[in-house]
Amino acid sequence: MLPERFEAKVLLTGASGFVGSRLRDALLDAGADVLAVRRKSSPEPKAQGSRAARSIVAEYDDTRGLAELFAREKPDFVFHVAGATKGVSYADFQHANVMPTRNLLRAAREEHPTLERFVHVSSLAAFGPSSPSRPHEETHAPTPIEHYGRSKLEAEQVLAQEAGGVAWTILRPSGVYGPGDADYFNLFREVERGRNVYFGNRKRWFSAVYVDDCVRAIVAAARSERTRGEGYFLCDGEPTTWEAFQEEIVHASGRKVLTLDLPEFLVDIAALGGELATRFDGKPRLFNRQKATMGAQAAWTCTHDKAREHFGYRPEVLRADGVKRTLEWYRAERWLP
Repeated sequence: MLPERFEAKVLLTGASGFVGSRLRDALLDAGADVLAVRRKSSPEPKAQGSRAARSIVAEYDDTRGLAELFAREKPDFVFHVAGATKGVSYADFQHANVMPTRNLLRAAREEHPTLERFVHVSSLAAFGPSSPSRPHEETHAPTPIEHYGRSKLEAEQVLAQEAGGVAWTILRPSGVYGPGDADYFNLFREVERGRNVYFGNRKRWFSAVYVDDCVRAIVAAARSERTRGEGYFLCDGEPTTWEAFQEEIVHASGRKVLTLDLPEFLVDIAALGGELATRFDGKPRLFNRQKATMGAQAAWTCTHDKAREHFGYRPEVLRADGVKRTLEWYRAERWLP
């Protein structure tokens, strides 16, 4: 997946997640010595064939343990991919997205400040929604509108303000899809069942990026001297509408589908139901009124012009091909009937 060898020692968080697991496999294939950091509650990353990565259990609030880890391992690169997209309160998101960033950075600063790069994977959500006619550029002012985006922005600010002598780079992917993703999967499943469903979002705009292009960009940015102290959006090119994206899924599937335009108020009802269920059992739901607010925006779009200029980013997997590859993976892995 990576264009050349990457024989470096890497400390990786979030290796059991969608993007993190794909990054882990790419690094291993490229010859990296990967140490996956995981919490006790996280599953151990699965080995892929003959590829093997080391892993270690560490809690992000254990500052002493993190310091000892950096002192012992002295990684060349840190790829901080771990985070949370759901929670009940903003404090939950701070605990999952801000605190780990601060404590990892502190450990690096105190025990191994000469590491080549601390790469933080943030999100387009940190900048909030855009205008359909004006995708986000890095010079725009960030205006997140919900807890997740605010916590990702706060984590970015921690990195910029507290890094000291640690070299850092921030990547802000747009919507990441591809093999292994559980979020966009629902769209593919509905199409395979003969339904192409819109919840009031048919004409709304968004940017996306195929997971392998996202991984290549993360590593390329880490290796570039020009990216020190900089942040970058990642996408696959021109923004698209949900209608156009889902039509690509329909085309790749080959199924005859019934297209349903459902009223947006059903989203609000479902979001309220998610929050009521959380109040009942205390378990955070991915879908709530904050997520409904995100979905109600006219556009979540960005450009990748700065990434192209600074470190040569070029998306290799365009949307039609990416959708086809993703659908084939879901079928092969029996995610779809």
